[in-house]
Amino acid sequence: MSQKVTIFWFRRDFRIQDNASLYYALEDEFPVQPVFIFDTNILDKLNDKADARVTFIHDEVMRLSQEFKERGVAMDVRYGDPLEVWKTLSADYDIGRVYANRDYEPYARNRDKGVYEYLEAQGIKFIARKDHLIFEKEEVLKGDGSPYKVYTPYSKLWKTKMTDYFLKPYPSEDIAHWHSAGEQPVISLEEMGFERSSIKVPSREVNEKILNNYHLDRDTPSVRGTSRLSVHLRFGTISIRQLARKAYALNEKYLNELIWRDFYAMILWHFPKVVERNFSSKYDGVMWRNNEAEFEKWCKGKTGYPIVDAGMRELNTTGFMHNRVRMITASFLTKHLLVDWRWGEAYFAEKLLDFDLASNNGGWQWAAGTGVDAQPYFRVFNPTSQLEKFDKELRYVRKWVPEFQDIHYKPMVDHKMARQRAIDTYKEGLMV
Repeated sequence: MSQKVTIFWFRRDFRIQDNASLYYALEDEFPVQPVFIFDTNILDKLNDKADARVTFIHDEVMRLSQEFKERGVAMDVRYGDPLEVWKTLSADYDIGRVYANRDYEPYARNRDKGVYEYLEAQGIKFIARKDHLIFEKEEVLKGDGSPYKVYTPYSKLWKTKMTDYFLKPYPSEDIAHWHSAGEQPVISLEEMGFERSSIKVPSREVNEKILNNYHLDRDTPSVRGTSRLSVHLRFGTISIRQLARKAYALNEKYLNELIWRDFYAMILWHFPKVVERNFSSKYDGVMWRNNEAEFEKWCKGKTGYPIVDAGMRELNTTGFMHNRVRMITASFLTKHLLVDWRWGEAYFAEKLLDFDLASNNGGWQWAAGTGVDAQPYFRVFNPTSQLEKFDKELRYVRKWVPEFQDIHYKPMVDHKMARQRAIDTYKEGLMV
């Protein structure tokens, strides 16, 4: 009889260090076999065959495979529908238990439910734990047990509850309890129908100088004033506990941004309807214009508003957009052009390296005024005054929109008219 193994299933946690469920798997009685599945349910929906995230994930899988190889371990990398892959894995290994870190997105929850039910029918226990959030699900609730819908009181309780216990690392890298299997080749990008992206991913190194000055520089898109670690948090190439410890020690403003991340994940868990619908249903009557030609101009960064265009071009070129500019571009699309926030959210989902469903959805519904703790519908960012406030010397704009002083470079819509049109449209929608 072959040796029983515990399988650790990597998903959005590409690291051996400080990995919560991996730590518990290695502490368990059976040696651990690491597994990763390239999920065709996700990959098949991607239109861009040079998707930078697929390149990044593939690179991280190769890096992890090498790290395991140096430990005398062979990572088992599969490709396909996860449930079908698990049927094969259960035939290939004598599985004692399966460990993974929790994922809170609706697709992931359904996927895990199917795998859990299959494994349970085989007599195999599937254990999932919290790893990529500090507080999850019901851990920060109001006194009556209901979820918060406003960030500020949530963040205050979050800070009260946060103790060293929640930030302590799991020393998963120190435990050697691995299953030794023969080396297996990793499927290539080309074999999956993808090609290598030229987009560069920011470093995963935590820059303490940036964190120290975060409250001063965070709103200036022309300087490197933000950590650029969101892609690494998204895919778990760094530990949220490591970063929260740094934030707690260095800059409360940065810590607040990490709390927003937990807040939006909590909202998605309790209100999965937000994926498709307005959080605040009173806005369901808003009549979006949804002009496709205007949406296309916004996508390409050709609106005639320099800061909007700079943001969109930065996104299209690098897979990143500065957070202040994300708010400005989202407000412009939903208010000035009256394009449904779902269109903008889907475009960001396609382009952002750090795309995270909870945060992206939360940000877009905030900008549109339809979400939790959203800006009021009658607050319409003026892209010209935003430019004067956050890029006064035009450094950011000059980098991305060199033609902004050209005589033909003109706004596609008048701000004053568009602002009033948005307010009127929202008002009418609220009366429905």
